[in-house]
Amino acid sequence: MLLCVDIGNTNIKYAVFNGNNLMGSFRVSSRHTRTADEYDATLLNLLASKDISPKDIDGIIMSSVIPSLNYTISHMCKYFFGVTPITVGVGIKTGLNIKADNPREVGADIIANCVGALNRYGNGKPMVVIDFGTATTFDVLSGTGELLGVIIAPGIKTSLEGLVSNTAQLPMIELSSPKTAIPKNTKNAMQAGIVFGFAGLVEKIVDKIKEDLGVSEIEVTATGGMGEVIAKEVSCITRIDRMLTLEGLKTLYNLNKVKND
Repeated sequence: MLLCVDIGNTNIKYAVFNGNNLMGSFRVSSRHTRTADEYDATLLNLLASKDISPKDIDGIIMSSVIPSLNYTISHMCKYFFGVTPITVGVGIKTGLNIKADNPREVGADIIANCVGALNRYGNGKPMVVIDFGTATTFDVLSGTGELLGVIIAPGIKTSLEGLVSNTAQLPMIELSSPKTAIPKNTKNAMQAGIVFGFAGLVEKIVDKIKEDLGVSEIEVTATGGMGEVIAKEVSCITRIDRMLTLEGLKTLYNLNKVKND
């Protein structure tokens, strides 16, 4: 079985695949102070909940945007699973033609998202992948598998936390779609500002991408925790795929596993 590990700024996401079959997926918080032992204990309990034994894992691939956690998670994989993980980074086969000024700057999560989108939804036409994570990223892909560019905006929850932490009387709230754009209480006022504000951001950026590409329509795949909330408020999002990054990692593993055999 294959263990895919996506180390994000807020959460670490795990998925176990047996071939193309998803056996289980899990999410834990990214904590710099945790040891390899602590991460392993948590993961073993999660695997046990799906009747998956550590001995079943014979391949591991990981992507990371937190370099300080790379050694910890890599050590966990080697010591407790006996597997050296493939790490998404320089030198890995991706199938992507990255058009960035410096391809080394492109995050591992962006590469996994793009590979996942092209593998699952590529139809020879341009597409956009929006990841609603700690940051909101827009990956622009050509129909021939080129990563043309990336837009980075603040994350939805990041923006909410910044608003709350820098004001004296605004509370932390749960983000959901507001019923009106003319709220009458603080909670709904904040929901409207954040959700409608980001919906407008998404629509404007997608419109600008279409304008620059010279196309009238483009497929947009959304992933990340807040994708479903924003998708309810815009017409430009074609689909939601919360497993896109992990599916992309599975594809990358299949492209690169010969190096690890």
